[in-house]
Amino acid sequence: MALTHDAVLAGIKEIVEEVAGIPAASIEMGKNFTDDLDVDSLSMVEVVVAAEERFGVKIPDEQVTELKTVGDAVNFIVSQAK
Repeated sequence: MALTHDAVLAGIKEIVEEVAGIPAASIEMGKNFTDDLDVDSLSMVEVVVAAEERFGVKIPDEQVTELKTVGDAVNFIVSQAK
């Protein structure tokens, strides 16, 4: 089953809200995880692990550093889930 951008974004919002305590309403595609949302590196690891489990994808460690924005993460997960 292919994941839609909207479905992945909704899931990422839930994950980031749960892990980092950031209100889902403030999480948008253009937001930077560290600069805009104050997600630290430990929380980012938790977000990645939760996203891998939720969406059934593998996000390699070297790719995690490339996922700067929520949109980067959504686009990567969608591309891997096809």
